[in-house]
Amino acid sequence: MIRKMGPKGPNMQEVPCGEITSEKEQECSLPSCRELGILEPSARIKALADSGNAFEVDVSIPAKRYYRSGLEMVRMANVYRQEGNLENAYVLYMKFMTLFLEKIRKHPEFKSVPIVDRAQNEAKLKEVLPKAEELKKILLRKYELEYKNFLEDQAKEQLLEKKKQEEKELEENDPCVGGEMKTHSEPSDSGTKSLLLNPSVHNKLTLRDIIVPSKLMSKFLVLSIWNTEQNKETCGILAGVLQHNQLVITHLLIPKQYGGPDSCTTESEEEIFAYQDKHDLITLGWIHTHPTQTAFLSSIDLHTHCAYQLMMPEALAIVCSPKSDENCFFTLTPEHGLSYISNCKLTGFHPHPSEPPLYRKAEHAKLEDMPVEVVDLRR
Repeated sequence: MIRKMGPKGPNMQEVPCGEITSEKEQECSLPSCRELGILEPSARIKALADSGNAFEVDVSIPAKRYYRSGLEMVRMANVYRQEGNLENAYVLYMKFMTLFLEKIRKHPEFKSVPIVDRAQNEAKLKEVLPKAEELKKILLRKYELEYKNFLEDQAKEQLLEKKKQEEKELEENDPCVGGEMKTHSEPSDSGTKSLLLNPSVHNKLTLRDIIVPSKLMSKFLVLSIWNTEQNKETCGILAGVLQHNQLVITHLLIPKQYGGPDSCTTESEEEIFAYQDKHDLITLGWIHTHPTQTAFLSSIDLHTHCAYQLMMPEALAIVCSPKSDENCFFTLTPEHGLSYISNCKLTGFHPHPSEPPLYRKAEHAKLEDMPVEVVDLRR
């Protein structure tokens, strides 16, 4: 992570921190198969597989980072599988296989990826392939049963509707026939019908909540005091786990680094990777200080965070401003900022248009009173 923040320009976007709530405001909702017009079992499986293929490799991101992200992708898929969220697990397995069997080969740095990383990746591919095949069979059986039940319910509803129409015609033709004949009830929306309406197709995922320990920022600021007094930035990595479709920050990792008034450069990143691999941790974002400025994302911050968010849509950029006594949670706007920054090839401090907004407050971040482990690798 190399950052040279530069001065705050006149067109720099200001994003208010606002309140970070501890209540769950946003559910992770996936469109139902009915909404997508998909009912037939094999078509539902294909829709899942297609969503696992619906991405492109960004050549501006180092190939080695994709290999790191791939390991975390498998970790998340395994958790989904263990928790019974088979559709999300299947999609991530498919995404992993598509990335490393096909798309990563188009990256200009593909051949320069270290042999160790390639070997580790090949081992994961051998592990993932049978898991994906097993999930495909399980999901297909599940979808076939749901489809069978749906067709049976549909036939029953059609029969009831036919009887209702016959009774209505009888009433119109014979005025002596009253409401006593109408003994059946309206078709129920409960039962097996709902099973078909609810199953998710991982086509467009809204952001999962990311749980932030409430004491994380204060602990980070304590570790940053010496640098802050010297007018030097400090940065750290947010790492954690996936639990019940929520991303939970459990660790704050402080790598070896050197900083200046508007920059922070990390060293020995392999130590971070080794620690995360040992503890099965997922990268969930980053945190850094602005010793003398307010909390915002500079142009270089935006480019730094873009790499995180392309790998993990929910990734957080936390900015702590001791001077302003504020801690802000930011994310690139998915509808504009993410694509704009990923396509921007300028380096160093440079102006960006402020409208439409390139970043915003991360509303999917939720504060909770929970422990966080701090690992300071500078010592």
